[in-house]
Amino acid sequence: MTLIRNEDVIQSVADALQYISYYHPLDFVKAVHEAYEKEESEAAKDAMAQILINSRLCAEGKRPICQDTGIVTVFLKVGMGVQWEGDMLLADMVNEGVRRAYLNPDNILRASILSDPAGARINTKDNTPAVIHTEIVKGNEIEVKLAAKGGGSENKAKLAMLNPSDSIVDWVERTLPTMGAGWCPPGMLGIGIGGTAEKATLLAKESLMDPIDIHELRERGPSNRVEELRLEIMDRANSLGIGAQGLGGLTTVMDVKIMEYPTHAASLPVAMIPNCAATRHAHFTLDGSGIAEFTPPSLDEWPEISWDVGPRARKVNLDTVTADDIAAWQPGETLLLSGTMLTGRDAAHKRLLSMLDKGEGLPAGVDFKNKFIYYVGPVDAVRDEVIGPAGPTTATRMDKFTDSLLEKTGLIGMIGKAERGQIGIDAIKKHKAVYLMAVGGAAYLVSKAIRKAKIVAFEDLGMEAIHEFEVDEMPVTVAVDVNGVSVHQTGPAIWKKRIAEEHAIKVT
Repeated sequence: MTLIRNEDVIQSVADALQYISYYHPLDFVKAVHEAYEKEESEAAKDAMAQILINSRLCAEGKRPICQDTGIVTVFLKVGMGVQWEGDMLLADMVNEGVRRAYLNPDNILRASILSDPAGARINTKDNTPAVIHTEIVKGNEIEVKLAAKGGGSENKAKLAMLNPSDSIVDWVERTLPTMGAGWCPPGMLGIGIGGTAEKATLLAKESLMDPIDIHELRERGPSNRVEELRLEIMDRANSLGIGAQGLGGLTTVMDVKIMEYPTHAASLPVAMIPNCAATRHAHFTLDGSGIAEFTPPSLDEWPEISWDVGPRARKVNLDTVTADDIAAWQPGETLLLSGTMLTGRDAAHKRLLSMLDKGEGLPAGVDFKNKFIYYVGPVDAVRDEVIGPAGPTTATRMDKFTDSLLEKTGLIGMIGKAERGQIGIDAIKKHKAVYLMAVGGAAYLVSKAIRKAKIVAFEDLGMEAIHEFEVDEMPVTVAVDVNGVSVHQTGPAIWKKRIAEEHAIKVT
């Protein structure tokens, strides 16, 4: 029998969540660097440079890799020989660890979890509860796998009940482009095959807990059908040319993980869940000897990346920019933004338009005339910070609000993550506005460009409140111009064709 204290579980979970908030797994850092080295698309290479620089900054500063510090998912394997010192339920121990981690004053993590999801959607303020999966196994230990999964990648999860004769590889190739870039590629694909619908999804999620090792698999060669599938899916996925941040390029997926389970003769359940550029997971075992230990990696493990877009970037003063100015901006052009911008996400958009529809006008201190809105929910500041990590959120969620907001407020531009949907693009073109893209997975780097920050409206919405930021040379890319040309459509199309042509040349 092994005696495990409640406090050992609580503090181990808390320490693990703090650790993964600012330390990328080194296998991920290495994989991104390898992709960066071989990338031929300038836009994709720039995006990966920002991801790598941000990763090192977070490791140095012990601050979150991404402003979305995730929903906590925990897989527990509890040995039948374990006994407890303390009377807390295991789920309560895990949730107390989550609470302790997310409220840590030295590295506050963003609370993103809402209760009453189909109704009032009230923030729980401490990121609890976690999603917990528990299995009773043989032994005298507790094995813990936990992850903090961002909403942008989680929202792209896919499930299909295929026919037994259908091709899984074909389904992935068809489905991946429909996921857009909101999952912040390059990343991993977790795929669950078999069981039932819910089992396949669970397998896909758990598979993402493993390290990146597909290069080793390719070198030694596959030894079973699952390993063959991993390589086939990886190659077909990257041939799509989606690229880093969906801008077009050689690397979209850095590994494919697959777990399977026996299934019904009439069924072929397949689930696919992506892991984003802020991949965060940890594994540890509790054996009764105390709290789990997490050894900080050496900063020497991070590559030295130099990145300076200044010589080829257009500098923009947000306080004087006009509709005439933005009409000259070209798709794919790099801008350095300085001046003031306002922020707003889903909840703020919904409330703003409700106020306008009722004839109430905008809140005091909120004026969008010739201004830009940044889709962001920042992490709270600590120590001497102006604001915590403040990377962009997925822009497509704001598409349904875009036409009305542009029409009623004088707003001329938006800043977010990944592509815009057709509804959003049509509204941008109609109102001769622009959409700019900041790199998802570079939140701490982005925050370094923010010189001042204050809440100007809807403080009750927490991280979704409207802020006013004063920025200095914040890097962005023109993703949709005033004519409705989207680099997330043109870029992948160009690179898909180029990859196909190069492959054809190699084959012949």
